[in-house]
Amino acid sequence: MGEGPLRTHGAGTLRPADAGAEVRLAGWVKARRDHGGVLFLDLRDASGVVQVVVDPATAPDAAESARAVRDEYCVTVAGTVRLRPEGIVNPDLPSGEVEVAAGEVLVLSPADPLPFQIDDRVEVDEVHRLQYRYLDLRRPRLAANLRARSRGVSAMRRVLDRLGFLEVETPTLIRSTPEGARDMLVPSRLRPGAFYALPQSPQLFKQLLMVAGVERYYQVARCYRDEDFRSDRQLEFAQLDVEGSFWGQDDVLATVEQVMVEVITELRGAPPQVPFPRLTFDEAMARYGTDKPDVRFGMEIVDLGEVFAATEFRAFRPALDSGGVVAGIDAGRRGFSRRELDALAERAVALGGRGLVTAVVEEDGSLRSSMAKHLGEGEVEALCRAFGAVAGDTLLLAAGEAKATRALLGRLRLELGQPAGHDELAFLWVVDFPVFEMTAEGGLAPAHHPFTSPQDVHEMEAHPEQAKARAYDLVLNGTELGSGSVRIHDPAVQRRVFSVLGISDEEAERRFGWFLRALRFGTPPHAGFAVGIDRLLAVLLGEPNIREVIPFPKTQTGVDPM
Repeated sequence: MGEGPLRTHGAGTLRPADAGAEVRLAGWVKARRDHGGVLFLDLRDASGVVQVVVDPATAPDAAESARAVRDEYCVTVAGTVRLRPEGIVNPDLPSGEVEVAAGEVLVLSPADPLPFQIDDRVEVDEVHRLQYRYLDLRRPRLAANLRARSRGVSAMRRVLDRLGFLEVETPTLIRSTPEGARDMLVPSRLRPGAFYALPQSPQLFKQLLMVAGVERYYQVARCYRDEDFRSDRQLEFAQLDVEGSFWGQDDVLATVEQVMVEVITELRGAPPQVPFPRLTFDEAMARYGTDKPDVRFGMEIVDLGEVFAATEFRAFRPALDSGGVVAGIDAGRRGFSRRELDALAERAVALGGRGLVTAVVEEDGSLRSSMAKHLGEGEVEALCRAFGAVAGDTLLLAAGEAKATRALLGRLRLELGQPAGHDELAFLWVVDFPVFEMTAEGGLAPAHHPFTSPQDVHEMEAHPEQAKARAYDLVLNGTELGSGSVRIHDPAVQRRVFSVLGISDEEAERRFGWFLRALRFGTPPHAGFAVGIDRLLAVLLGEPNIREVIPFPKTQTGVDPM
């Protein structure tokens, strides 16, 4: 081979209009077949796959090289594009109407025997896949995910550039600040015993950029959190970080919605309907038992306190007397067997509940249930009316402390709702979060972070456990994509928040003096948001966990098997 190009065309770009063209391709051998001495190579590169035909009668040297080729050899092929004979067109390939008659086949790099097939149809355990991630990324699904990730991030940048935002990079070696998880620490060589923290988010730096007069900032940021692994968590992750001066909540929400429209139009072809619906935190918890509800299906939680206000049914009375709730969900006309209903009750206990009362609505309006004999006719009618239940519906009821009972029903709702399967995208804003949440020790901690503006400072100081924040989360199909808030821009208010958290002026000065000092130099009102890029892509691409949209993720135990 001379000094010419290794490739003139992409394998997947060839079409009937290219017939007769002399081309040079380069890529990987997806498969090799021998049909009576004539060799067929499926050649794959980033653009797709094309069939290469090597006929020993016309290209003996190329045929000799092709015979030595095995799956995933890296090769270059020179030849002529021609139309495939009638009857052997491959409709599954964009290039399926043509093939390349090879005059030359050169091996650029051989491949060892493969640890697994480069084929999405072949099941491979995850550790094995991650051990050979460079091969796993050749598989069509992951290769497509990687391209979708690039297009999605480009769409984010495109819309924010168009809206006049400035992309600014912030440091990744910083001082530890409270963000809700444990910091990843890096020892300092120049100052033995001292450590940098890797950022859990660029929170304080983006606020400093507002002080600096940047006004509209964004960044595709790398973030690090030493937290327990789940399907939607990694030690390091990517987020789209956005901040704006002279902004309120509505400005942030409208901007994030524009970003979502751009990304989803790019990846799915059709934009979502905006504005996205909004629920308050309290509404979400009452109706769905979670602050990240999946609203693609109904089955909302119904409060039954009024229905059972006078009941003596022993499964409900103690909860009501102690200030708890009786609530339930209507699972619809499922036709559950007795065994399935018993399994649901066992599942409720496994989820931490005290139990589950089940009831099936009969044709005559009566209930098939263990509690039926404890209810009067009026209570049965009121119960069915509260749910809007019809004959055949299965009602699932629980009683206990309000938060725990609704959380239990919310979990059951998700498990029962999933099999229905919905392909639509159900966005939702959850707003009016609490400023604080209770810790396991009975103290207060920020529900988001301590730089979130309370809606009413006096209410926050008088009744901190009831105070609401100017904070909001974006939820998609039951996944929290990200969160944001209006920030505190008054240093006096910031100190008052610290005070409620039990942080003295001296400690605040020691830990945050540099930031509080900045707030004293004409800080504008500002607000912002962060979108988890990995989570967003996993939902949009239908992946079960974020590892499928990250090039080189860690396992559930934080290990890279490579």
